[in-house]
Amino acid sequence: MIPSIFNWSGGKDSSLCLHHELQGKKYKVEKLLTTLSGPTQRVSMHGVRQELLQQQAHSIGLPLQQIFLPEHASMSAYDDIMESSMREQQQQGISHAIFGDINLEDLRAYREKQLEKVNLQAVFPLWNRPTKELVQEFLQLGFKAVVVCVNERLLDASFAGRLLDDTFLQDLPANVDPAGENGEFHTFVFDGPIFHQPIPYILGETVRKTYAPAAAPDDECFKQEENPVFDNAFWFRDLLPA
Repeated sequence: MIPSIFNWSGGKDSSLCLHHELQGKKYKVEKLLTTLSGPTQRVSMHGVRQELLQQQAHSIGLPLQQIFLPEHASMSAYDDIMESSMREQQQQGISHAIFGDINLEDLRAYREKQLEKVNLQAVFPLWNRPTKELVQEFLQLGFKAVVVCVNERLLDASFAGRLLDDTFLQDLPANVDPAGENGEFHTFVFDGPIFHQPIPYILGETVRKTYAPAAAPDDECFKQEENPVFDNAFWFRDLLPA
């Protein structure tokens, strides 16, 4: 099997993708890799606390590699940090990096270009699958997730903190992708077939935050420099370890 690192966000796409790779026989997932904000100790863009991320990895049974980003990291600073980390993975025998991305061409091209610098190959197992089909598969497999972040332009604050279920999907506006593939919403997965035990949590407060365009280069909100449009206001529902 091919030694690989899995780029883990803790959300629905990552969970479904990891489930498929753990069932497959081509790639051996050696570890999970997640970027966090250094100042807040939370998962980048998702806003999930480090403690809950660590509980996920423990329940899955895989080592967790955490990369801490400085506050307001520029795109070039982000690239340097990630290149250094990926080079380290390559030196440890990792040859492939697996992502749960579905259909964002710019983001895929960016990942592939950056990984080429350190002789790693990007893998996208869910690529171009219909997003509605993926969400339904996620639910049918028994995964459970809570919405932790929503794009203010597309969803109001009441969507943050809701469970990702059929009712949630029915309530989404027509212009919102059912998998949130365009950054409309993000989730924290707390139960499902990849976990040995559920991750307990308590819903905390809802807060509004804004980000500069370079603050989330490794997310669905990624935009190329020639396309400066960036949604920068989000509602976050805090999750507290139970």
